Amino acid sequence: MKITVITGSPHRKGTSALLADEFIRGAKESGHKVFRFDAAFETLHPCLGCGRCGSTGRCVHQDSMETLLPHLKEADVVVFVTPLYYFGMSAQLKMVIDRFYAVNSDLMGSSKKSILLATAYDDQDWTFKALEGHYQTVVAYLGWNNIGVLLAGGCGDRRAAQASSYPIKAYEMGKNLV
Repeated sequence: MKITVITGSPHRKGTSALLADEFIRGAKESGHKVFRFDAAFETLHPCLGCGRCGSTGRCVHQDSMETLLPHLKEADVVVFVTPLYYFGMSAQLKMVIDRFYAVNSDLMGSSKKSILLATAYDDQDWTFKALEGHYQTVVAYLGWNNIGVLLAGGCGDRRAAQASSYPIKAYEMGKNLV
């Protein structure tokens, strides 16, 4: 199975990076092919809503999305990984998702599966509501099948995340993909 993991944290050793690392480790151990795209460390530009992609088939920006798009199109599973920033996904991940617009016809209605992995300092019952709603809306719009959500509350720093059960759960999600 081909898996594309898109991370949105600007912290290479942060809490959501830990979940991504563990998910990828499990997926690779099961023989899956994984491509990781760390949006915060790529050269990316936000969608301008200019419509050029609709008339020419190419985005006005020629940036790191050119690297991601082939992997995104051929992926069987797309994994979104983000820390919770002000009750939503990070701006880096949101920018990537906004840029899906240029290839909507290639992504919509496909048989892709998706997963959300997210971390947050807070652990209130409402902490992830807005993020989870946004994720579910994106998945529904694209016609993808959500196969898992791991919401790691109470993970304000890497030490707290490592001490929790969430890294093991992320590993198992990757390991048990079929």
